[in-house]
Amino acid sequence: MASGSPLKLHRLARVLVGALLLGGPVSISPAYADLRVCNQTGNPVSIALGYRAERGWQSEGWWIANPQQCATVYQGDLPGRYYYMFVADDIGGGAWDGGHFMCTRDESFTIFGVDDCLARGYERTGFFEVDTEGKTDWLLELTETSPEDHGSDEGLLLDDPSAPTEPDTDTQDMQ
Repeated sequence: MASGSPLKLHRLARVLVGALLLGGPVSISPAYADLRVCNQTGNPVSIALGYRAERGWQSEGWWIANPQQCATVYQGDLPGRYYYMFVADDIGGGAWDGGHFMCTRDESFTIFGVDDCLARGYERTGFFEVDTEGKTDWLLELTETSPEDHGSDEGLLLDDPSAPTEPDTDTQDMQ
C-alpha cells in the first residue's frame, strides 16, 4: 500500500482521537493577556507604568522599548480599566506625559503610593491615562506624533498627549 493510503490515515485518526479521549499528550494552556507598548519611533524609549493595585496606587519602571520593538509592561489579564504611563524618549529628550502624578526614580523601581513623592526621596512625574475599555489585553503604539491605543479588536488615537511635550502646567493629582 502507498504511504498515504486511506487505511493508514484512518488508523492515524483513531490514534489521535484515542489520545484526546484518554488525556494523552495534548495540552491546552490558558490564554493570558498583557499590556504592551510598541515603539514605532526612531529612538529607544523608557516606560513607567502606574495603576491601582490591591495595596493602593503603585508605579513601576523602567521598561526599555527599542525602535520597532514592543515591551510587555503588565503580564496577564488586566484587572482594571485605567492604567497610567510616562514614556521618555531616551535620545531626543522628549516625553509622553500627562497630569496624573505618581512617584518615579531614575533606577528600576516599584513604588507604593502617590503622595509625598519628593519627601520620600522620589521624583514626582506626570503620567497620561490609558483607558483599556475594560478589556483584558491592550496594546499602546508610540509614534513620532502620538501614542495609539489598541484594544483586542479596535484602536483609537489618543487626543492627549498629542506629542512629546514639556510637563503640563495644568496638574491633576491622583486620589
